[in-house]
Amino acid sequence: MRTLFLNPPSFEGFDGGASSRWPASREIESYWYPVWLCYPAGLLPDSKVLDAPPHKVSIEQTVAMASDFELLVLFTSTPGFHVDVKMAEMMKEANPKMKVCFVGPPVTVEPEKTLRENSAIDFIVRREFDYQVVNYAKGTPLKELPGVSYRTEGGGIWHNPEGPVIENLDELPWASKIYQRDLDFRRYNVPFLLNPFISFYTSRGCPAMCTFCLWPQTHSGHRWRLRSIPDIVNECRWALENFPGLKEIFFDDDTFNYKKERTIELCKELKKLNFTWSCTSRVTTDFETLKAMREAGCRLMIVGYESGDQQVLKNIKKGATVDMARRFTRDAHGLGLTVHGDFIVGLPGDSRESIRRTIDFAKELNTETIQVSIAHPYPGTEFFDYVKKNNLITLDAMTDETGHQLPNIIYPGLDRGELVDWVERFYGEYYFRPKAAWRVVRKAIFDTDERKRLYKEAREYMALRAKRKTFVKKYREQKVSDAAAAGD
Repeated sequence: MRTLFLNPPSFEGFDGGASSRWPASREIESYWYPVWLCYPAGLLPDSKVLDAPPHKVSIEQTVAMASDFELLVLFTSTPGFHVDVKMAEMMKEANPKMKVCFVGPPVTVEPEKTLRENSAIDFIVRREFDYQVVNYAKGTPLKELPGVSYRTEGGGIWHNPEGPVIENLDELPWASKIYQRDLDFRRYNVPFLLNPFISFYTSRGCPAMCTFCLWPQTHSGHRWRLRSIPDIVNECRWALENFPGLKEIFFDDDTFNYKKERTIELCKELKKLNFTWSCTSRVTTDFETLKAMREAGCRLMIVGYESGDQQVLKNIKKGATVDMARRFTRDAHGLGLTVHGDFIVGLPGDSRESIRRTIDFAKELNTETIQVSIAHPYPGTEFFDYVKKNNLITLDAMTDETGHQLPNIIYPGLDRGELVDWVERFYGEYYFRPKAAWRVVRKAIFDTDERKRLYKEAREYMALRAKRKTFVKKYREQKVSDAAAAGD
């Protein structure tokens, strides 16, 4: 079956769910690669990957492709799900013979509800879906495919038992070859990475137990599976030879350097290629490992610090301490490594005092760039179960009409409007310090391309900041109105 693998168009500037670690629009327009879709696409030579958001392909243009394909595999996300369903309906209408498969966290978590409420979806593959969609396209009946949910002839819903995870990752094709075949790598932009870049995985799964993290709990699992070092090195070499102007390779693993021995062994081989790369990292990584990474060409690490409050870290089962984070950051900066720090406002146990500690902690660490997210309890995570059990979740959407985050949790003494305020205060206090501001100004002065990019990012951020202020104002006006109506 001629197959279209689709990361669908949705909100403006929203890169969807296909490998996006935080499926919501960011403060600054960013696009990550649809890595998950590219592996099965590489096993079907007659297939096509359409990554609509960065390529600016509209819903109408996507629907117009329906007649060219027999099978649609759509990677959906919680914020964009209602848009994705509507588009699937439109594509089915344009080509009634097309079979539609949805994959991704929300349909993994609620396959029964999804199929009962959305007739345009023919079947779902829960969690990893590489071989299932490939084998279906080659003629294997749904009833023989592990992890598949589908409608029976009698109108019921059947859920096949899940099969084992993919252990031999070397058997999968290289995602980078599908990028070259179907995507324009110059359209992918992440502010803190060197652009153009490409990204792919060297492993799957994450042994860490962070309660809020979407991927291990709903898709790739906690079992850590590794590609062989020769396979990784060969893909890097091929990419460097086949993407003219490529400035960086990003290893988009859940945690790239989880195991010291493996990281050091891989770095010995990467060093021979003499290229620039970046990766994810945990603060548990020691100095010797960081040194090997730096010597092998590592430039930057994305690090999930999350909070500067030790009790909050314990609540989310981070498996790390504030002191570990300090030591790690000191070591990384001492070696000349750049750090992009991720922080979250509104985690279990957060209060005005703990968020203040986190902001002060971030300023103390002084990483080159940061991202501050509002805590989102995605269905299927332990965090979601916690807020449901404690009646902390609201029924409001987790994003606005443009896909930007809105808080959908309320803690005692810390309402939704205040959470948004804290995000703005976090960014403001962090970036308007003299040392942080000078880093930005220095880039703008000495690099014309950076100056243009920073100007664009500043405009995007200021526009979002205005929207957030409007949300807070409306939210508080509504609270006053509700209180008055209740006679409080």
